[in-house]
Amino acid sequence: MEKHEVGEIFTITDENDEELEVEVLASINIEGTEYVAVGFVEEIQEETEEDIDVFFLKVDGEGDLSAIESDEEFDKVSAAFDEIMDEEEE
Repeated sequence: MEKHEVGEIFTITDENDEELEVEVLASINIEGTEYVAVGFVEEIQEETEEDIDVFFLKVDGEGDLSAIESDEEFDKVSAAFDEIMDEEEE
């Protein structure tokens, strides 16, 4: 299984078929499923004080990324990433 490394940059296609470069900000495994938190490279490089938009994607067994479908799953992943981010800031 291919693991996505923090700092890795790859291109995703949004719903308008526009290609966007995203960077992996964090990776987490919840109950055997890998998830990554990604942000737009453009926003990360701007280094503004504003919060960057962070997206969570599910990684399947092939290493492919997909959107998180259910609110329940999203909330679980979001909470887990919040914990990681809080620990890193201490």
